[in-house]
Amino acid sequence: MKLYDLTIHQSHELLKKGEVSSIELTKAVLERISQAEEKLHAIVTVTEELALRQAEQADERIRSGDSTPLTGIPALLKDNMCTKGIRTTCSSRMLENFVPPYNATVVEKLEDAGVVIVGKGNMDEFAMGSSNEHSAFFITHNPWDLGRVPGGSSGGPAAAVATGETIYALGSDTGGSIRQPAGFCSIVGLKPTYGRVSRYGLVAFASSLDQIGPLTKDVTDSALVMNVIAGYDPRDSTSVNYPVPDYTRALIPDLKGLKLGIPREYFVEGMQKGVEEVMRTAIAKLEELGATVDWEASLPSTKYALAAYYIIAPSEAMANLARYDGVKYGYSHDGENMWDAMEKTRQFGFGPEVKRRIILGTYALSAGYYDAYYLKAQKVRTLIMQEFQQAFEHYDALITPTSPTVPFKIGQKVDDPLQMYLSDVCTLPINIGGIPGLVVPAGFCDGLPVGMQILGKPFSEETLLRIGYAYEQATGWGQQRPRV
Repeated sequence: MKLYDLTIHQSHELLKKGEVSSIELTKAVLERISQAEEKLHAIVTVTEELALRQAEQADERIRSGDSTPLTGIPALLKDNMCTKGIRTTCSSRMLENFVPPYNATVVEKLEDAGVVIVGKGNMDEFAMGSSNEHSAFFITHNPWDLGRVPGGSSGGPAAAVATGETIYALGSDTGGSIRQPAGFCSIVGLKPTYGRVSRYGLVAFASSLDQIGPLTKDVTDSALVMNVIAGYDPRDSTSVNYPVPDYTRALIPDLKGLKLGIPREYFVEGMQKGVEEVMRTAIAKLEELGATVDWEASLPSTKYALAAYYIIAPSEAMANLARYDGVKYGYSHDGENMWDAMEKTRQFGFGPEVKRRIILGTYALSAGYYDAYYLKAQKVRTLIMQEFQQAFEHYDALITPTSPTVPFKIGQKVDDPLQMYLSDVCTLPINIGGIPGLVVPAGFCDGLPVGMQILGKPFSEETLLRIGYAYEQATGWGQQRPRV
């Protein structure tokens, strides 16, 4: 096995025994980046000098016996997390040259653990997209088929993890942006409970929906990253002061005593036949592992989630993106007066998808429409949250597809926003409900990856990791790597 194909826990064992150094591991990953980037386009900024400096420090730390399971292991950050002294672009012209003066809390925590940062991952501009085609810089390609999308908006980090351009990555998830790319790239993606991981230093898209989480090669790695990044942060007003367990203790290879519900609304009309077949096989495997499965679970308000989401998210985006006025920081365009300069800054600084969502949000919040749209969407959100709550009174977890289709071709949906938005139909209700969701590789359809999504009640990440781990150990789908 190549060094860049190692998992976190495999790397940690080799580092601890002195069989490999962090410098060697980091150089292998950086070399992999130089080989694969020409075809993949997953990384906006490569931080080679920083990575080698951090690797040297990590080796000293390991020699002194003061290491953690993440010390000396290369990581990639989605390019919407603030990194002191490193460009943070959100894959937008608006922030193309923005260098933050501080680190996001998750970056601080990783640095305390001895991280090696190899770069910042490409994404849909301001995290608005389901395919990575909305980056202002370049389109990221799916490593399993370079003519297809890797999913979005964390498509760059997901594709990089799958191909060994990094050992693991952090993404953000507002409507499926960790889980859908994880499913499309055949890796593991976890969206934690809203408030479980600090959002301080995450460039805001929709503040009541955004959440940071890990993208990893297996479930064990996901647990290891969560052990570091989870926890209360007084700088984030939505952070929840709730004890953080050792997530690795949940990694046991059987599901005896667990009751799983299969919500019928997630097997949507128009779902690709091969995806449904993979899912049914995966659910049968969960039964073999000792779980009780109920196919009659129901979340009837799910069908309204897409509409509610595309009112709430653009409304919050419109408010959050008002700060990009060409005055304080970021891209600025000259004009005849202040208003003209602001208009031109936003006209040329934002891409078409971001502008579309700003317009949608402005309309939904405008006088005369607020009650008809935004207020109604918030009421639907309450219903969806209540239905999840009721479901978890009967089930330990819910099992659903991650996406109704396999990764689609680049260009196939980019001019049809509704079809693009429908790609997230299985993932966005989870953000509306504020609950955690884990995606693990479940197999392949026509040679393309299919992900299984596992949902739980708030702060039940341990249960999700247990289910994902047992399934992963019994099937081994996640051990397959794309050839790029």
